[in-house]
Amino acid sequence: MSIIEDVVTRIPDWKNKQITIAPLSGGLTNSNFKVEVDGMPYFVRVPGASTELLAVNRDNEYHNSKAAHEAGVGPKVIYHLPEYDVMVLEFLNGKTMSKDSLNKGGMPTRMAQAIKKLNAGPRFLLDFNMFRLTEYYLSLCRDRAIKIPDGYLDRLPTIARIERAMNVNPLDAVPCNNDLLAENYIDDGKQLWLIDYEYSGNNDPTFELGNTCQEMQFSNSQISEVCAAYFGEATPNMIARMKLNMIMSDVGWGLWAAIQAKISTIDFDFWGWAIERWGRAVEKMDSREFGGWVADVQK
Repeated sequence: MSIIEDVVTRIPDWKNKQITIAPLSGGLTNSNFKVEVDGMPYFVRVPGASTELLAVNRDNEYHNSKAAHEAGVGPKVIYHLPEYDVMVLEFLNGKTMSKDSLNKGGMPTRMAQAIKKLNAGPRFLLDFNMFRLTEYYLSLCRDRAIKIPDGYLDRLPTIARIERAMNVNPLDAVPCNNDLLAENYIDDGKQLWLIDYEYSGNNDPTFELGNTCQEMQFSNSQISEVCAAYFGEATPNMIARMKLNMIMSDVGWGLWAAIQAKISTIDFDFWGWAIERWGRAVEKMDSREFGGWVADVQK
């Protein structure tokens, strides 16, 4: 019996009911399913292999998923089966977004509004810091002889420079998803929902904003739109914080992809993604604008 088949037998409310299980596409870490119980749909996520190596804390995820629902932007947690690290969630009837759909007019503002709603919600269980996570991922790569992009270690002084600059005028940490890929937005026609809280934690909000702008490959005008919708205006120092966090998004998640290339059983070109992300990070670190961003965040 597969894990998902076993899980559905462990929920007392589902005993003696007609159950259908359909796999959902799109997960890069886990296996996702739509389970219908007497016609009522639920979303069930089954963790992928060795996700604990990726620094996923399932207690944190469960706590934060409930907090996100309380904030009004996350689906309700219906059941929790800690022995399987499985949550059964409310099934959101809406459109799973894509880069193309989120690049349409007005979407950057809607994204910023949803993020601000989450950030204003109940505090999350643990904190998130991409600089520390990057250090952890590097140690894991060393210990397990996992291949990393060429030239990565040579850039560590630049990464340290970014952190020093960001710490001159730090922002208060707020509840953040930290992994807002396009597919982690769902549009029900009225609001954008934010899903998947595996990497969630209290964090600098400009990481949340910069990370999602990087995932969407937003233009400078779209980045300014996100900044203005979130902060009320697009100031040079907040834009600079977002830009530096766009670099850190690729620095950290690029290593994540390299690790996944070694441990994941999911059919996806993780190594190609690692190289793509690292290339974008290097391009920004070598850009003429980089020094200005470092200066602006310290003003």
